Amino acid sequence: MIPEDNRFESDPEELLPEDPGLPADWEVGVPDPGDPADVARLTDLLRAHEKSGRGWADASEVDVLVEVSERGLRMRENVLVRDGDGVIRAWGGVHDRSVGRMLYVHVVDRTLPDDLASRCSEVLFAWAEGQAREVGSARGLDVQQIDTGAFADDERQHRWLEGAAYKRVRTWWQMSRPVTPDEADLVPSPERWEREGVVFRQVRRDGGVGMPDEDDLRAVHEVLESAFTDHFNSSEETFEEFVHRVREDPGHRWDHWWIAEIVDGDEPEPAGALVGTVLDGSDGPDGSYVSYLGVLESARGRGVAKGLLNTIIADAAGRGRDRVGLEVDADSPTGAEGLYVAMGWRTKYVTESWHRDVPLTD
Repeated sequence: MIPEDNRFESDPEELLPEDPGLPADWEVGVPDPGDPADVARLTDLLRAHEKSGRGWADASEVDVLVEVSERGLRMRENVLVRDGDGVIRAWGGVHDRSVGRMLYVHVVDRTLPDDLASRCSEVLFAWAEGQAREVGSARGLDVQQIDTGAFADDERQHRWLEGAAYKRVRTWWQMSRPVTPDEADLVPSPERWEREGVVFRQVRRDGGVGMPDEDDLRAVHEVLESAFTDHFNSSEETFEEFVHRVREDPGHRWDHWWIAEIVDGDEPEPAGALVGTVLDGSDGPDGSYVSYLGVLESARGRGVAKGLLNTIIADAAGRGRDRVGLEVDADSPTGAEGLYVAMGWRTKYVTESWHRDVPLTD
């Protein structure tokens, strides 16, 4: 369930030593989401982090507000390091993602000298460990995982993560596929089509607008929970947590949710689900993104995954978009990447998951 108040400590001073090791006139605090200057500075820091790590930046102020806005703060907390002039030099963010899994954002000004940058980094790591203890204890856990990411070529981030006892645990291919206008005909209609006893359709909404049918949303959630049970780092997420989190995505649209159902029995049976989002094209056409794609084990071999992928491709083409992106577990034994490559996806850049387990009992 979504808590009334978040499970984190809102005062950074409660989690850090009296002397955090920063210059005497530097301060540790929290961002003000209502201050355009704070949001703009955090956006600049995030974009510089992206550019240094993978070669280009695409973060926007909307992405920052997902982390620091009042809505997001029911499940999140943030910390800032400001220099003597009040300029934000480092930003840490934590997200109470699901039971036992806390996501962590770690961004330090790329223009700082190495010694100052490292001291900022140490403050962020100490704060994140303290927050892991807070959220893990609130959830009644013995161990709280901190889950953070890094670009594969970001040597500075790797060095800091290793020094803070994080372990590299997974590699992810960030893939993209071009879309052409003629691919709008890949399926009869992205709203609903059928092939060999499988129906592919958008989640139902009253009159095609407004909030979707709750039963359909629950079906999507149940399919994804079941499909990913044995996947890397899967952790149980309640329906309320799932919907709340997915709706925070800046590209969220209800008409980008699809269900696949087996209809060769007495009643339709959910077999697969795809949750898509919009990729903002600030300098050109928008794209679509596959946030989640899951197929129940009992339905595998019936073309469900390919049918759902063809549906989002056709939908993207019909909307005038030029690409569809997705993330692939490079270390998965399922070989799912073979389907994506066969359907035209290619790796654009590589990211990594780094974890640290924080014990909460002696």
